[in-house]
Amino acid sequence: MSILSNMPLEIQRQMHCLEMIDAKDRIDGTMRMKRLRQIPPETGHFLAILAAGAPRGKFVEIGTSAGYSSLYLALACRAVGAKLVTFELLEEKARLAEETFRKAKVNDVVELVVGDALENLGDFSKIAFCFLDAEKEAYQACYEQVIPNMVKGGILVADNVTSHQTELKPFVDRALADERVDAVVLPIGKGELLCRRS
Repeated sequence: MSILSNMPLEIQRQMHCLEMIDAKDRIDGTMRMKRLRQIPPETGHFLAILAAGAPRGKFVEIGTSAGYSSLYLALACRAVGAKLVTFELLEEKARLAEETFRKAKVNDVVELVVGDALENLGDFSKIAFCFLDAEKEAYQACYEQVIPNMVKGGILVADNVTSHQTELKPFVDRALADERVDAVVLPIGKGELLCRRS
């Protein structure tokens, strides 16, 4: 059964609501840190399909915002019997995410952690899938914590590597040269770095 074509109505409604807020944020002068800054739907589809094919293990998301990308990952979790732990540093956005998860009825597969992922990732092992979409200066440190704790065949996806190409070039160069992973940059959405743990 397709995880995308059979999407529950409550998830569809929440996605649509967040898409409307995000579109408004981008044109009405909302301050950068208050904007949702979420992924486009095509990136969500990519994540859901990729996550559903990940090996067995833990699913992690670094940077929840209002929970839009988490909903796509929740679809994959339900399909494969996994659970997503998602980290959000900003309390205001975490409150929005809590509302998103409640209305979308995904609390059975999504656990929200309010706090700095870097202070919590050390407790994780056997990570099968990680979506990295946090503040760009944190990418390298998050990557270095996640990769050693991934299972063989585990997948890490980092967002915005094309839209923030100059800022993220050292991080991308590091991943592309890292012998622990196979890595490629894909022209999906705002640019996705896809890494597979060797």
